[in-house]
Amino acid sequence: MRRPERLAQSLREQITEIVGYELEDPQLQNVTVTDVIVSENSREAKVFVIVDGDENEIKNALKGLQHAASYVRQQVAFNLDLNHAPHLNFVRDTVEENAVKVDALLSDLNEKGEFEERSNDE
Repeated sequence: MRRPERLAQSLREQITEIVGYELEDPQLQNVTVTDVIVSENSREAKVFVIVDGDENEIKNALKGLQHAASYVRQQVAFNLDLNHAPHLNFVRDTVEENAVKVDALLSDLNEKGEFEERSNDE
């Protein structure tokens, strides 16, 4: 595993702990860290999060995360003993939402008889 990938895995674990247990902002109670992608030079990291709630709650949670990013970065640097922790950019993870939409579309097509699953016998 390359260094950025190892760092991303460690960052995800640490950020999950910090957001889940150390931040006391009530807007961040329904935040789940799903993935972290670190740039090749390890200076930037995209932190993907899922937020339960409506659009307004999601927007407020992302604002809260960006506001807390410097604190989270300091804690990550301390916990992982890093001289330079990457800048954290929190972004909404829409993969799960998109999967639900695709499932709904496939179910709708299947009900209309326009889509049939292929069997493994073919």
